[in-house]
Amino acid sequence: MDTSYPREDPRAPSSRKADAAAHTALSMGTPGPTPRDHMLWSVFSTMYLNLCCLGFLALVHSVKARDQKMAGNLEAARQYGSKAKCYNILAAMWTLVPPLLLLGLVVTGALHLSKLAKDSAAFFSTKFDEEDYN
Repeated sequence: MDTSYPREDPRAPSSRKADAAAHTALSMGTPGPTPRDHMLWSVFSTMYLNLCCLGFLALVHSVKARDQKMAGNLEAARQYGSKAKCYNILAAMWTLVPPLLLLGLVVTGALHLSKLAKDSAAFFSTKFDEEDYN
């Protein structure tokens, strides 16, 4: 009893031309880079507690992007990752721009007040004679 594999007669003529015509290989090209989920950036944006909870929205979309990437749906993962990136950028802008504007207002206000104080000091240092009161 012969149980060896393959169970073909090695002396039989092979039809390589028929096999080559029956099988076709399709090359789709190299897959693109894996989508980014921006998870770490979203976690830090969430921890900073910025305006309108944009960091939390970024974290939600980052988790969805990671889930879709693990499921193999790369296009949905790219879309969720892109939304997470946009929310992170908005959160960073809402976090950085108002304090910078406030700092600019304080500096310009201080400069303006120092100029007013300088002008008013000259006014109060004026000495009047007794003849001026008559």
